[in-house]
Amino acid sequence: VMKIAVMGAGGVGGYYGARLAAAGEEVAFIARGAHLAAIRARGLRVESARGDVHIHPAFATEDAAEVGPVDVVPFAVKLWDTEAAGAAVRPLLGPGTAVISLQNGVVAEERLSDILGREHVMGGVSIIFSSIVEPGVIRHTGAVARLIFGELDGARSARAEAFLAACRRARLDARLSTNIEKDLWEKFVYLVALSGLTSLKRSPLGPILEDPESRAMFKAAIAEAVAVARAKGVPLAPDVVETRLAMSEGLPGEVRSSMLDDLERGARLELPWLSGAVVRMGRELGVETPVHSLIVDALERHAMGRPREG
Repeated sequence: VMKIAVMGAGGVGGYYGARLAAAGEEVAFIARGAHLAAIRARGLRVESARGDVHIHPAFATEDAAEVGPVDVVPFAVKLWDTEAAGAAVRPLLGPGTAVISLQNGVVAEERLSDILGREHVMGGVSIIFSSIVEPGVIRHTGAVARLIFGELDGARSARAEAFLAACRRARLDARLSTNIEKDLWEKFVYLVALSGLTSLKRSPLGPILEDPESRAMFKAAIAEAVAVARAKGVPLAPDVVETRLAMSEGLPGEVRSSMLDDLERGARLELPWLSGAVVRMGRELGVETPVHSLIVDALERHAMGRPREG
């Protein structure tokens, strides 16, 4: 049995944590507020086309010190919370503990390495559409729930193999990567287009891809991120723009980004780490990023949450 502590038991962390707990792993959920209170009172419920799960009782806490050292920490907090949450996971670290970032973007691994030490950090990619629909309840939309993770140096370590085995026991669609930087960027190039365009247009993905002008913008947003990746020396495939666009077209039309959900709720946005990061890296590398610049310009006043009028 693996000891696992999920840092940030929201739509992403809560989904994988619940599946692992249902398969018999020893899982602690680190959450806060109403979501924490609901998990303690009624357990954690996942509604999914892949089968519903109800973990009750579930061990949930706000304080990692109540958990102590574990084998693996799936780390799934919002990007602006990385520093604070990274410091808060220190009580979970034993000599061989792996912290696997399941966050959006391509910067979390470096930031966590600075906080926790590079030897404790693994890269992770989660491809899933899921969110908290009410405290204690996570809804998974569509059938895709893919987990890719790996050591930053590409090694197939014993701890990575052990976590892969736990994922297989939980019947999770998981893969151990020997080039996690490439996998992170392959997700990032379409994710920044998805988050940016759905938020800019206040629309799910379907109508964006059906409209020729919006579809062209979506494709250009992918291409800009790919150009930045190549300028950074990331070995993306020659046809990556086409394959990511085709993959996006295969998604259900009602798919939305978590950034659009945050925008509509008046919550803080991950904009600076998504389109903002493309613009910033583009500027440093001499790569033009007009679509992402437009996205940043249009959404900037919402980045810290709903603007106060007056």
